[in-house]
Amino acid sequence: MDADQARTMALEAYADTILPGEKRWPGDRAVAGVSQGGGAVASGALEVLRSAEGGMAPALDALADALNEHARQYAAEAGIELDHDVPPFVSLDYPNRVRLVQRLTGRTHPEREAWISVAMFSTIAFDAAAHTHTVEALAAGHPGLTTIGFRPPDSDGLWRFDSYSYGRQLARPHPHTTPSGSPA
Repeated sequence: MDADQARTMALEAYADTILPGEKRWPGDRAVAGVSQGGGAVASGALEVLRSAEGGMAPALDALADALNEHARQYAAEAGIELDHDVPPFVSLDYPNRVRLVQRLTGRTHPEREAWISVAMFSTIAFDAAAHTHTVEALAAGHPGLTTIGFRPPDSDGLWRFDSYSYGRQLARPHPHTTPSGSPA
């Protein structure tokens, strides 16, 4: 397995630990398959992490390598024999992945901010489909947006809401607001 593939698998396994999903195919090792439906990986976590806008891309190789080194150390401490056909973090079963992520994001871990950032980007991919246009994500059945019940736009691609979220109108639109909802 080349280094890029190993890093991708490790980052996918981390994202899947944050928001688990079902395996993408029967032999999928990065996604543990402990949940039904798509999780962070199917929602585009790697695309969000790798986006230039997020600022994480330059650090991902080092983070993936560090994650695998932490997994090696964790496995040695716990007496876990790793499968050398996959990256060390991927080799851990889901409960051990969770325990290691808890350690990495713990209050006293010196790399805590980096690991929390990777977790946050995984969540952003699921909750907001930040790597793609919302209309396209909904049309493609984005797992996160579907799970949270994000309503698709009207047929013209605009969102309009028949009722108010607070059960009443809080303010009248500005008199110069256009029919599309744009400000004057």
